Amino acid sequence: MKIICIGRNYVEHALELNNPIPAEPVFFLKPDTSLIIRNRPFFYPEFSSNIHYEVELVLKIKKNGRHVHPDFAHAYFDEIGIGIDFTARDVQDRLKQKGLPWEAAKAFDGSAPIGTFMPVSRFQDIKNIRFSLLKNGEIVQEGNSGLMMFDFNSILVHVSKYVTLKMGDLIFTGTPVGVGPVKIGDRLEAFIEDERLLKCDVK
Repeated sequence: MKIICIGRNYVEHALELNNPIPAEPVFFLKPDTSLIIRNRPFFYPEFSSNIHYEVELVLKIKKNGRHVHPDFAHAYFDEIGIGIDFTARDVQDRLKQKGLPWEAAKAFDGSAPIGTFMPVSRFQDIKNIRFSLLKNGEIVQEGNSGLMMFDFNSILVHVSKYVTLKMGDLIFTGTPVGVGPVKIGDRLEAFIEDERLLKCDVK
């Protein structure tokens, strides 16, 4: 199982970090050791002093696929969930300045909490899915799948040109505007529509 993450998939988020708008999906990988499941806590790593939350819709791949055709992309996932892409922003900034890869800032242990998944059949329109993140009871991020620059199917088609998709793989589909720091003692709660699917305490 692998975790594929899409970067810069919401215009306003790209702009808030002064990043260029991509012409095609940008993706990177996280290892399975980055997963946090069953609402377990996130332990603040000692190598960073500026960890940011990034809430994202997550696709669960249902079957293997390579060079997926656009007409059949929808058949490769049947569940949608929500997750947080924790980012060591200070580490990322240093790496970006040197033109180095971001893994140390994005792929560290515990950097990918995920919540409960819902069947695609639960959604009337997967291009209009509302989701949000609360920090200590206050809304800090709100997004909608309709605002993605590259929709679910486009992501699958693009990624599968380079990386074979396998059953059980997870795809984080990008974060909306509003990312920000967490500190020890914070509680994060992620919602799809009005249903809380993920709780993560920072320790």
